[in-house]
Amino acid sequence: MTQVLVVYDSRTGNTEKMAIAVAEGAKQVPGVKVVLKNVDKASLEDLLGADGIIIGTPTYYGDMSGKLKDFIDKSTKIHGKLKGKAGGAFTSSGDTACGAETALLSILHSMLIHGMIVQGRFDNKHYGATAVEAPNEKEIESCKELGKRIANLATKIKSGQERMRSAKKSPLHPSRRSRKSS
Repeated sequence: MTQVLVVYDSRTGNTEKMAIAVAEGAKQVPGVKVVLKNVDKASLEDLLGADGIIIGTPTYYGDMSGKLKDFIDKSTKIHGKLKGKAGGAFTSSGDTACGAETALLSILHSMLIHGMIVQGRFDNKHYGATAVEAPNEKEIESCKELGKRIANLATKIKSGQERMRSAKKSPLHPSRRSRKSS
């Protein structure tokens, strides 16, 4: 079973509403278990146990919240152990052009440094889901789409990793064949 972790910080409840929608979207993917946690209750073990990690934050001065930054800073203790996991981000802001994209990028930068796999969108909301203040219906749908997209990606990555491990155990795998001397 693929596990997707949704970690968020929320002071007004707007980012929490988005997190719930992201989790709902991820749950639409068969074989996916979703863990939804406020950053105050999230742990490094939660990150290690997940196949996909989606992080949500309110936008503060064009950046993620201090609580999420502190959590990500602590993840240096597990640097390299998130390699190959799927990642995504979402944010709420007070208005348009208030730093939502830079807040998303601050999360995505951290994921990329951890070696995670981030999938953008070509058509709109390229870096992740965003909302202005309380998320409206269209923004909630964008959150659900993000959850579903990252859950699908995490499932594909995990399936591919399992197939590779299986193939390496096969007697036909090049590393298991005996080498003849010339």
